[in-house]
Amino acid sequence: MKINKYKLILGAFSLAFLTACDFEAINTDDFGMTPERGKMDGIVVGGPITSMQRCVTSVGTVADDTDVINQYQVAYHLSADCWSGYFAQNGTWDNGNCNVNYYLKENWVSASFTESYTNILPLWKEVKQESEKSDMPEAFALAQILKISAWHKTTDMFGPIPYKNAGEMMLVIPYDSQEDVYKYFFEDLTAAIEVLTPKAEQRGKLLSKFDVVYAGDVRKWVKYANSLMLRLAMRIRYADATTAQKYAEQAVNHPIGVMESKDDEAKMGSGAGLVFVNNIETLANQYNESRMGSSMFAYLAGYQDPRLKAYFKEAATEDAVQVGTLGKYRAVPTGHAISKNESAGFFLYSLPNIEKTTPTYWMRASEVYFLRAEGALLNWNMKGSAEDLYRQGIETSFVENNVAASEVVSYMNSGRQPASYTNSRPSVNESAPTLATAAWDATSDEQRLEKIMIQKWIALYPNGQEAWSEWRRTGYPKLHKVVSNYGRSQGVTDVKLGIRRMIYPANRSTSEADKANLQKAIEMLGPGGDASTTNLWWDKKVH
Repeated sequence: MKINKYKLILGAFSLAFLTACDFEAINTDDFGMTPERGKMDGIVVGGPITSMQRCVTSVGTVADDTDVINQYQVAYHLSADCWSGYFAQNGTWDNGNCNVNYYLKENWVSASFTESYTNILPLWKEVKQESEKSDMPEAFALAQILKISAWHKTTDMFGPIPYKNAGEMMLVIPYDSQEDVYKYFFEDLTAAIEVLTPKAEQRGKLLSKFDVVYAGDVRKWVKYANSLMLRLAMRIRYADATTAQKYAEQAVNHPIGVMESKDDEAKMGSGAGLVFVNNIETLANQYNESRMGSSMFAYLAGYQDPRLKAYFKEAATEDAVQVGTLGKYRAVPTGHAISKNESAGFFLYSLPNIEKTTPTYWMRASEVYFLRAEGALLNWNMKGSAEDLYRQGIETSFVENNVAASEVVSYMNSGRQPASYTNSRPSVNESAPTLATAAWDATSDEQRLEKIMIQKWIALYPNGQEAWSEWRRTGYPKLHKVVSNYGRSQGVTDVKLGIRRMIYPANRSTSEADKANLQKAIEMLGPGGDASTTNLWWDKKVH
């Protein structure tokens, strides 16, 4: 990993401007505005919209240096991407005193807050101001959706965040409790969807020259916003079942509805005249650090899951394990503390099958089917039965990964279970994490939930942030424990429970007023305080 000072993505403004500043862009009327108002207003909000999209999950272009990749690595990859069970590393950092081994590094958690919250705030403020001046409510509605796409990760990492008063002219912006933050999420998403729906029903376009994700397709933005609402509603089901059901049903039963096919997925690949690179590809191939995690091996190898070839490359090491007809694979043990120089063998273990051109996914339709399956399990109106939606989730994930949907029946009926995992150095001997098969044959709703969450976890790959949140919420899938726990000095004594949240970075409180403000946020967390073992508001299920 190369650590450089992060250069904020100011260049995105000029890039977005230059790619759109031509005669056609200036004279195309995406908003239905009069010629007198002009398309220049679209340019004023378009640049910040492009930059906001780049901040939802930090991505850079082929023209950028590795600063964006480095910040993604410390903000997400060496925490949630590993804590989710997806990845492990060819080495460690600071002799094991790092996030991978449950010791939270100050500068890394600071990067997590900056990347998910701070960077997008001035861009959102700019869109808000310009859209108000130019009477462009649709642009602000899109900015609200993008803000929530980023900030829900912040609150799911830390807990209370400044939300209601964010962006206001105040010396100290108060934190809101996580319960209130989620309430504001639902209110703001509802309002944004209401603004965009008429244009979506007319198959209208919005800022198409600046929209990397959907090229201005408002109907797809409404589907994404409803799907995001469903994700957030399900997140709080153990904390506030009534509110969760209300907004989950609202999202699914909206006239335009939620994501249903691969074409609906939200991703950052290419668009708005820009081509983005996948961060994980560099971490795996250029840095030679990211590898398959052992939990991922246990499930994919045990099920002989055909997505294994889409997710990881075969291993070149002699002790690679043959997985049916899929090839030979080897995974790195979770949270080991062997340095990169000492762990030369891990270099040959299974690499992520991710290329520079692989999109960075925010959300895919398969996740939405599994969310609906969980809701149907609770007898919510999800427009389908839990069993049918579960099967559709697997089918959609297969299609998303270029596996024939016709293989789903044999996959579900195979009777296969997750595999055991062993490693010699460090010495690891993990039995199969569960006996659950892919078949819909469970005898209790809890067993059915485990099956839904296992398949959802597989489908979410490589979105470790979302997978880590869902693992904390439900306790599924059952994952391997870290080999070396260096978090005891920070209170992490039960490796089965892992990291429940990130601690606030010290640079959030630079003045006495800031310290007092942060202290109020910490008090909102409850008796556990600002510790990595403290459960968030929505983390209510007993595991």
